[in-house]
Amino acid sequence: MKVIAFNGSPRKDGNTSILINYVFGELEKEGIETELFHLGGKKINGCIACMKCHENKDQRCSVKNDVLNECIEKMLGADGIILGSPTYFADVSSEIKALVDRAGMTAKANEDMFKRKIGAAVVAVRRAGSVHTFDSLNHFFLIGQMIIPGSCYWNMGIGLNKGDVEKDEEGIRIMKLLGQNMAWLLKKIQA
Repeated sequence: MKVIAFNGSPRKDGNTSILINYVFGELEKEGIETELFHLGGKKINGCIACMKCHENKDQRCSVKNDVLNECIEKMLGADGIILGSPTYFADVSSEIKALVDRAGMTAKANEDMFKRKIGAAVVAVRRAGSVHTFDSLNHFFLIGQMIIPGSCYWNMGIGLNKGDVEKDEEGIRIMKLLGQNMAWLLKKIQA
């Protein structure tokens, strides 16, 4: 079993990445392979609404000059998908939004090609707006017929500067429990 996580923060090793790694720690304890893909610093554009994915039905976006199709390939090869984002103006980063829009459109054009995979959102926030960010990420999973495990609260950690989320004990507990629940669900589905 494998879980791929996409860090939608432009900061490679910032708070979003730290939170994802707490989830990974629990998955790895259960023997689940993990991979973290950083969108920051890579070229990823928004959807141009060309609708070629609906014509081609080849599980790929027709725009091939950025990293999106590599991301889709990683999603197809995984049993679980984590989308992580910082909270920017009460919503997701532009990098993760481009991934959601284009991978989501391609998935819908190809009979919901991620359906029944496990999906989880991870959100880093300074203070407010995280619930909307959390909802935005979960919409990708829900419209794609994916299964979302819960935790003991919304999947968010609080911190402004790099590493500040390490001080958020509740946020760390939420991520660890999310990882445990994700591992349990992956094993149940594989059984």
